[in-house]
Amino acid sequence: MRVIGGEFRSRALRSVPGLDTRPTPDRLRETLFNVLAPHIDGARFLDLYAGTGAVGIEALSRGAARAIFVEKNRTALQVIRENVRSLGIETRADVRQGNPASVLGLFDADIIFLDPPYALEKEYAATMAAVGDKPAPMVIVQHSIRLNLEETYGALRRTRILKQGDNALSFYAPRD
Repeated sequence: MRVIGGEFRSRALRSVPGLDTRPTPDRLRETLFNVLAPHIDGARFLDLYAGTGAVGIEALSRGAARAIFVEKNRTALQVIRENVRSLGIETRADVRQGNPASVLGLFDADIIFLDPPYALEKEYAATMAAVGDKPAPMVIVQHSIRLNLEETYGALRRTRILKQGDNALSFYAPRD
């Protein structure tokens, strides 16, 4: 796995061994950051269910001021820390262990990205309910195209959905 664009373009990232973590495919990450391009510079990026940290690291590579990585899995946390250290971006990254829904109130973010394991469908509803209570200006959810997310969660409403293969990205913003 590699960083796709920006300051760390083509730099290799470590992966989590096994099948517990499903990294965001390169093509989908590229699509995501093409959409985020006008919003990423100087942003505070919150990567929930961070896995390898590839999405948050991509945000930093493309100009985000800060990335917060939240992950429950201890092995994945160690991989994120190693990836952050290998790129020398420790001062711009905050790596936290915990349940994403329960730590949301601790951080202010301009962009929230969440990608729970597809097998844990209940995680989507719980985390989006928590995000909807204190929404960021932009929330992006990666999910299976077979999972139908709600159009609204609290103060958030879906503004766009992009589908690519078996994956989808749903974009949410605060309701006016």
